[in-house]
This record gives sequence, structure tokens and C-alpha cells, in this order.
Amino acid sequence: MICAMSVAELRIQIDHQKIAEFCRVRGIRKLSLFGSVLREDFNPDRSDVDVLAEFEPGALKGVGFRYFGYGDELVAIIGRRVDFCSRLNKYIETAVRREAVPIYERA
Repeated sequence: MICAMSVAELRIQIDHQKIAEFCRVRGIRKLSLFGSVLREDFNPDRSDVDVLAEFEPGALKGVGFRYFGYGDELVAIIGRRVDFCSRLNKYIETAVRREAVPIYERA
């Protein structure tokens, strides 16, 4: 079980202005981190960063294959390998949403 973690306690640096711009342009209403980046076993040299995006209704209409580049764009912003997703397996969804730490939420 993971203790609640704040953005200030993250084991990586986040450029919140760049993240906010990335999200606004793509219609992402909430962007959260989950997985090893929130745990003691996070290895800055080997671990990737798991990212969950929640989009505004209709934001993905017409996006097509550009969606698959969003992870690469986050790599450039975060400076680490990223596992980008917007849908979760039903068997892990509850646990992931419980532990996830938002790094952007539309005001």
C-alpha cells in the first residue's frame, strides 16, 4: 500500500508550466503519475514514469495517430522514459486511481 504523496515529494522534477501547456493544447483535464515513481523502489537510472491522462470530452476526436506521440512529447518535458496511457485495465484501475498523484488539473 502506498502512502499519499504530494507533488512536492515526487522523486523527479516536474516543470509545471510545460506540463500545463502540454495538457491545455491536447485537451487533457487531468494528468497524474502512478506506479514506481511514487515508491521507494523507484530507480532514476532505470525506472520509467507511468502517466495517466484524463481527456476532456471530445478532445481525442480527430487526433488519430498523433495520440501515440504524446508519450514521446512527455519524455522531452520530463526527461525520462514515459509509459503514457488514458485507459486502464479494469483489474488495476481502482488501485491506480487510488495511488495516482495529479501533476495537472484543469482549473
